[in-house]
Amino acid sequence: MKKVNSFEENMEKLEQIVTELEKGDLNLDDSVKKFEEGIKVSKECNKMLEEAEKKITILINDENGIKEEDFNSEEN
Repeated sequence: MKKVNSFEENMEKLEQIVTELEKGDLNLDDSVKKFEEGIKVSKECNKMLEEAEKKITILINDENGIKEEDFNSEEN
């Protein structure tokens, strides 16, 4: 069974990959492999963010009782 990394662990992994790619010490094949790994980790992070966004809701008490609305991060 594959261990699922936390969002923070994935972000640390992405930072490591970027650092390795920026150094320029890797040959082309290794650079492509690192880039592919970075894309995979990035997609995992994006999926985690989308799932978290779906879970975030605001409960608003209106005249009909409690109403659930999607969280809007752009509101002040």
